[in-house]
Amino acid sequence: MATTRLDRTLVVDTALRLLNDVGLEGLTLRRIAKELNVQAPALYWHFKNKQALLDEMSTAMFRRMVASHADLDALTWQERLIEVQRGLRRTLLGYRDGAKVFSGSRFTGTDHARSQEGHLRAFVAAGFTPGAAARATFIAFSFTLGFVIEEQSVEPRPGERTSGYEVAEREARMAAEGYALAAAVSADLFQGYEERFEEGLRAVVAGIEATLAPEGRAVGGP
Repeated sequence: MATTRLDRTLVVDTALRLLNDVGLEGLTLRRIAKELNVQAPALYWHFKNKQALLDEMSTAMFRRMVASHADLDALTWQERLIEVQRGLRRTLLGYRDGAKVFSGSRFTGTDHARSQEGHLRAFVAAGFTPGAAARATFIAFSFTLGFVIEEQSVEPRPGERTSGYEVAEREARMAAEGYALAAAVSADLFQGYEERFEEGLRAVVAGIEATLAPEGRAVGGP
């Protein structure tokens, strides 16, 4: 029987592919080993546990996101912040449970710092202090990550919908219990995610303009 020649890249690529089939809960080192036609202990030469693998998967996802970005240098800080968050959401939605994988993981190596450095430089050039630039980015990142975690709990993959989140059924159930307002907002809570994400991004940017942006330079950027 042929033996697969393992390396970290092959394991990560296989894990990301399997993620769409089995989700985060079903993604085990044993399942990956079976897919690669190797024994599970062989994977421990490359990853000491599942979290180490998730860290590498998140790093790979980040690299793919950065590679997909259009040129950001000509954008205002507001446009840049929005574009980066849109790219993050697209990347996370490309994988079942992508946001859960990303959440809490640590990037391996330091190559992600190149993107971070460029991002911070753009904000500092617009008048932010480095600390304010970092906090603004973290606020936007936290919104996007939390939004996509909730989005994927309802729609794990495009065209799929988790049972129990049917809008009409929820409206009827809430109305029958006398919760008229809760019934009325069902559609706002559990569908139209594209529009709701854009609305949320605008709210985040407005909040950053009001609290962290340099006075007198909030609207126009550098």
